[in-house]
Amino acid sequence: MKTRTVTALVLAPVAIALILFVPTAIFAAITGAVFLYAVWEWTRMLGLRDAASRAVTVVVHGLAMLALWLGHGSLWWWGVIVAGVAWWLLAALWLRHFSFAVAPTRDNTALKLAAGFLIVVPAWCGLLQVHAGADHGPWWTLFGLMLVWVADSGAYLAGSRWGRTKLAPRISPGKTWAGVYGALVASAMVGVIGAWLLGMRGVALAGIFVLAMLTVLASIVGDLYESLIKRHANVKDSGDLFPGHGGMFDRLDSVFAALPVWAAGLALLSA
Repeated sequence: MKTRTVTALVLAPVAIALILFVPTAIFAAITGAVFLYAVWEWTRMLGLRDAASRAVTVVVHGLAMLALWLGHGSLWWWGVIVAGVAWWLLAALWLRHFSFAVAPTRDNTALKLAAGFLIVVPAWCGLLQVHAGADHGPWWTLFGLMLVWVADSGAYLAGSRWGRTKLAPRISPGKTWAGVYGALVASAMVGVIGAWLLGMRGVALAGIFVLAMLTVLASIVGDLYESLIKRHANVKDSGDLFPGHGGMFDRLDSVFAALPVWAAGLALLSA
């Protein structure tokens, strides 16, 4: 826990500074590189051992992200974000069938590679859509990410204190229903405060609160889905980049699921 805390204290100020003070175009390049590194780790978890095949997968993702960025705001851009939201609904169903696609066959690997695309690329588009928003885009970006970060801490504290009933024992034995409740309570407080500080009142405040809860629920699905893939691969972490935290994908799994929901929800509420 000490190592995890120190690592978080180092990373958090860097992440916040990037979100608030870097122009969206540069932010897109930096986060694109970070997300592509997560794709590299994803290919490792899927059992791809050929470096060339893994590199090609990363390049394909990068080219897709570049093409989407050149047409950001277009129908394709929004189609990818909506596809990301739809994917996490399917992923929630996948969690109910632990053995689905567990065998390391070529078809199952191809399926999980496609899942990786739907995890990473829509999240990146959602992130930039919020960041480039006309009204306090960087602050809304930080708000959405803070919901996930606080939910993670709330889940850990509540789960370690009151956790008895397991949430998904075959997928992630350490997660409990108490952790889910702790995540929702912690993020609910941040959701109300954050929306208030950003000028939301009345119906708008209620709408942001509901969106915050949906975003956190999506983040929990994202965390569980990566745990499922790690169980399939029989690995503990996606990598060892961050001491006490594992790899890049381990740090972003919840964020990947939250961002398309947050971006789509904000767009609907502002329509």
